[in-house]
Amino acid sequence: MTSTRQRGGDIEAAAHAYLGKAGLHGISCNASFRFGELDLVMRDGDSVVFIEVRYRRNAGFGGGAASITASKRRKLVAAAQAFLQAHREFANAPCRFDVVDASGDPDAPTLEWLRDAFRADDV
Repeated sequence: MTSTRQRGGDIEAAAHAYLGKAGLHGISCNASFRFGELDLVMRDGDSVVFIEVRYRRNAGFGGGAASITASKRRKLVAAAQAFLQAHREFANAPCRFDVVDASGDPDAPTLEWLRDAFRADDV
């Protein structure tokens, strides 16, 4: 039986591969800060993209994207700010927050990429 942590890692790896095929380039995975964790940090052209990967087996309570509360968005923005402070080479790059909404079979999830899912100034 797969642990929740292992399943999450597998789904994040699937999202990373999916976004890589779409032309994004990986910078970091699971960048952890005291405010929270950034699942994926990637480049899309000149932009730095902070990506939250959310999995729901079924959408009975809303999809994965619907589970990102205002509190979670604030934590993601704080973690992104800490990431940019730690990686000065990206400090002046345009940034955005995307969500990969994963659902269905965890071994072969259906992935929906939501670009610019929220903005730092919205939180």
